Amino acid sequence: MPFVTIQFLEGRTDDQKKALVSEVTEVVAKNLKAPKENIHVILEEMKKTDYGVGGVRKSDI
Repeated sequence: MPFVTIQFLEGRTDDQKKALVSEVTEVVAKNLKAPKENIHVILEEMKKTDYGVGGVRKSDI
């Protein structure tokens, strides 16, 4: 029962997230020989105010 967690910054459309879940599921199923119904994809969308790189929040760039 594979679990895939993907973290990304806010701003993706619902269609983009739907496609991401579908395509990740396909790749995991193919490479791990796992049934699609057993693959869990968790999307963690982060606010730009809650993520920083090099000491600077993404919302401040």
